[in-house]
Amino acid sequence: MVFKDIINQLYLFLKENKLLSNKKRNKKELKKKLPYIYCRNYSFLISLPLIKIRLMIHITLPDGSVREYNQNSTPMDVAKSISEGFSRNVISANFNGTTVETSTPLTTNGNLILYTFNDAGGKKAFWHSSAHVLAQAILEFHPSAKLTIGPAIDNGFYYDLDLGDAIISEKDFQKIEQKFLELARGKHEFKLRAVSKEDALAYYTNENNEYKVELIENLIDGDITFCDHSNFTDLCRGGHIPNTGIIKAIKIMNTAGAYWRGDEKNNQLTRVYGISFPKQKMLTEYLILLEEAKKRDHRKLGKELELFTFSTKVGAGLPLWLPKGAALRGRLEDFLKAAQKKAGYEMVMTPHIGQKELYVTSGHYAKYGEDSFQPIKTPKMEEEFLLKPMNCPHHCEIYNFKPHSYKDLPKRFAEFGTVYRYEQSGELHGLTRVRGFTQDDAHIFCTPEQLDQEFKNVIDLVLYVFNALGFKDFKTQVSIRDMSNLNKYIGDIETWEIAEKAIISAATDKGLDFVIEEGEAAFYGPKLDFMVKDVLGRSWQLGTIQVDYNLPKRFDLTYKGADNQLHRPVMIHRAPFGSMERFIAVLLEHTGGNFPLWLTPDQVILLPISYKYQKYSEKVLELLENSEIRALVDDRNEKTGRKIRDAEVSKIPFMIIVGEKEEAEGTVSVRKHGEGDLGTFTIEAFVSLIKEEISETLTQF
Repeated sequence: MVFKDIINQLYLFLKENKLLSNKKRNKKELKKKLPYIYCRNYSFLISLPLIKIRLMIHITLPDGSVREYNQNSTPMDVAKSISEGFSRNVISANFNGTTVETSTPLTTNGNLILYTFNDAGGKKAFWHSSAHVLAQAILEFHPSAKLTIGPAIDNGFYYDLDLGDAIISEKDFQKIEQKFLELARGKHEFKLRAVSKEDALAYYTNENNEYKVELIENLIDGDITFCDHSNFTDLCRGGHIPNTGIIKAIKIMNTAGAYWRGDEKNNQLTRVYGISFPKQKMLTEYLILLEEAKKRDHRKLGKELELFTFSTKVGAGLPLWLPKGAALRGRLEDFLKAAQKKAGYEMVMTPHIGQKELYVTSGHYAKYGEDSFQPIKTPKMEEEFLLKPMNCPHHCEIYNFKPHSYKDLPKRFAEFGTVYRYEQSGELHGLTRVRGFTQDDAHIFCTPEQLDQEFKNVIDLVLYVFNALGFKDFKTQVSIRDMSNLNKYIGDIETWEIAEKAIISAATDKGLDFVIEEGEAAFYGPKLDFMVKDVLGRSWQLGTIQVDYNLPKRFDLTYKGADNQLHRPVMIHRAPFGSMERFIAVLLEHTGGNFPLWLTPDQVILLPISYKYQKYSEKVLELLENSEIRALVDDRNEKTGRKIRDAEVSKIPFMIIVGEKEEAEGTVSVRKHGEGDLGTFTIEAFVSLIKEEISETLTQF
């Protein structure tokens, strides 16, 4: 086909598809203004009429709808096309799994999520942007300070700075906040720009900032960006709100020491924590909520209710359970054991240590070894043991105790096993972050055909636990691999895909409200995490269920199938509580120490109004204990009013007042914690009241 024929066909194609302008232009004008093709072989100039081609992209929104936009449209353009009102609240976006600015040009088809402050992604961008403004404000007072990092965290943000010999104390907070708001009112745009590695290093070398230089040295040339706003520049990967003016309220919460990169060998920096909001009213409400959270702090309540304590002599992060706390823990364990027995679980016990080789085989040593408690040496030269970091390797060895047939499966081994992880001292926090904790661990070994039903059965067990303990508000999260960093995980791609699909299928069939989070999987398999929201609206990750094809392979676990051949079982890891320590901490703060009646350490306290009614009190106590009601007598020589106040502080659900009238009639006067006087009851009627309230929350599995 000659060149002229090609051009003619192209012309016809453009004309048929209405891509040609109807405007006619003379040859001279075309040569000046239009693209042309020159062919030496034919020695002629062919000029095409003006081509009106607009490249379009297709954007898929979270509701599944697909909209068409001009190429290089921004997330804000998309937001405005939905609603002008909505666009005023959009502060960040996510395009094809990557956080982008609202001004980022969109050049390809893709999935777009628009964030407001009400979304987790929006809060992250808002608080990360606020960290920049905080650093800028601090530099106004400490111009020689060296900036390091300023990420968003669960509630707010922080910035780590090297202040040299200077300090920031609480008396400085107000002036920094005022400067912050002054800068924010300037409505300065956050602008992200690419910088070469050479220029980035030169900039921070000139700033004499060795921390930023160290960060840049570990970055790839071509992936380095700076963020500018006002007269402030910072090394940053992105994820900002449009401008500083959106930030209307700021509160500096506290300061703390932090080692550079978490290494005690490095310089200690000053970490300034803050939180910000788009409305002053939101900050006010948050601070009120924070005060309530302080009242509910499990460390405070644990001490007041005499549940647990810590000792510097025993060691940081190693809780000591007091009698009431141990009893409460025991009831939680008995509660779950009863449900597990009905579900076909068998209890096992394993030691607190294991040979290093056991955890090398499982992969735990490669994953946690360097950052965990170091090996325990023995008199035998090459023998090394480790404090148990997980229970699953031990349960694999229990499974391997004898050969199994497909007829034996599923096998469900459960244990309240204590494990140990070394946490940095600065990361320890009451019972929620400890170095020794007990997991309500169980491992199910089943055939691939049994996996779906077994997984669903575990979901039912987790939901039963949450319902009995008053956790009504929760969501689930399917945690899968980080596809950009597969080296973090063991096992092959095929088994991972099977496991991920199995979890998604089971969660869908059970009607769970779940999201998929990339990069949150365990190193050996994907999992379903239960994110519980407490009474203060905070989210906690409690129960978890994991599917694992990898440990059975590493431990060479097998069963003989119906075909008389050996097959590999699938392993399910599950822990409805997660850990006893963390669960009790969350439960304490959720209930404010007012545990469900079936669980609370003391259900009833008897308050004789004088010593002469002591015998009748003891008689009532015996009758209550015979009905399996936990009660005690306050026989102190105190006024009844004082005894009532102390019982209220101790959060004992029921108070029985015993005096002359009650003894004569064989009755009791009852008060309820937080409600007051309930009236007079016979002992039998009071027992029935207790039993009825328990039955409302504690149903049978």
